[in-house]
Amino acid sequence: MNRRLALLAVLLTFALQGDLSHSGPQATTTLQSDTTVISVDSTNLRFSPSSVTITEGDTVRFFWSGQALPHNAVEENGVFDTGEPARAVDESFTFPLGSNGTYVFVCEPHESVGMVGEIVVEPAEVPADPPAVQDDAEDTPFVSVVLTVSVVGFAVGVRRLQGNG
Repeated sequence: MNRRLALLAVLLTFALQGDLSHSGPQATTTLQSDTTVISVDSTNLRFSPSSVTITEGDTVRFFWSGQALPHNAVEENGVFDTGEPARAVDESFTFPLGSNGTYVFVCEPHESVGMVGEIVVEPAEVPADPPAVQDDAEDTPFVSVVLTVSVVGFAVGVRRLQGNG
């Protein structure tokens, strides 16, 4: 009986201790991401829209299908490339933090007739003061020590009572 009570006290202590592996507060910045679709106006051999303005963290999706002529979208510095010209394309590129600037891209087979596009990437607004992270886990070891001592004291007291009875 004494061993059962001691085992129960130990199990109860471990169950109530909580997570002692907490590594501290972690702050992360998450950007809201939007997707802008650029397609092809095959009648005029143009991208549609030919110029877009987005924010860092946003995605541009190049999407067309069923075109009579094959197209692609290649950024002049190689930042993105939808591959070989095709009648159907579905490629996306996300502009990460720090990528603000202007990106000019062309359809390689139709560059000479003015099939050129532009993506203006504006800096993302990052909150000046991120919300404070409350780290309640700092008190956990103290609470665990007090709880452990209390349970062990309880077990010893019960054992003494049973020994005297």
